[in-house]
Amino acid sequence: MVHTIGEFAPAPGDELTRRTFPVFFAVLRLLLEAGVTVIAEAAFQDHLWRPNLEPLAELARIRVIQCHTDGRELVARRAARGKRTAHADGAVLDTDQHEQKFGRLSMPLPSLDVDTTSGYAPDLDEIVAFINGS
Repeated sequence: MVHTIGEFAPAPGDELTRRTFPVFFAVLRLLLEAGVTVIAEAAFQDHLWRPNLEPLAELARIRVIQCHTDGRELVARRAARGKRTAHADGAVLDTDQHEQKFGRLSMPLPSLDVDTTSGYAPDLDEIVAFINGS
């Protein structure tokens, strides 16, 4: 969506973000209603995910994987990635305190915490087993 609007300065709560959320969740609903298995990846915080996921719980067996890394690694990855057109990274990832301030999803769902500091812990086989309900 960001490429269709021309000049854009990402910021928390900007117009594009406000337009994108409903589209993201409408697409999830459409796919789930069609019986499609979906993996939805985003770094939405609880106050955004929960009210939009709760209505979808009747359509899907939701499993949550929440990835994290330490603050230094988070800041280093952001710096290595550079400026991104559609994300206000500078406004939300500017300190090593981000992980403590991030509002993780709080729905009572099966959830797996994955440390991505150096690879994946637990490993990918365990993550897939969790997804499959094993």
